[in-house]
Amino acid sequence: MPQELPITFGAFLISLASSAMFHMGEAPDPDRGTAGVDLPMARQTILLLEIIEAKTKGNLDDEETRLLSSLLYELRMKYVEKTKNA
Repeated sequence: MPQELPITFGAFLISLASSAMFHMGEAPDPDRGTAGVDLPMARQTILLLEIIEAKTKGNLDDEETRLLSSLLYELRMKYVEKTKNA
């Protein structure tokens, strides 16, 4: 059995960001091996990260703040790109 990694705030954020990327078709479905696009779900996940950003403002360390800002920037840019092509 593989050793479980500790759950950290950063890992949680990356998990949510990965979910958004999956819904934007940037990662294949492990069961089907193909990528699908579900932009409403991607947007909902981005909105969740925005809520986390607002609710944790002033309570994160510098590394967590940079990670969250960076993930949101990348996801927003990818979302805009995907919606232009949809």
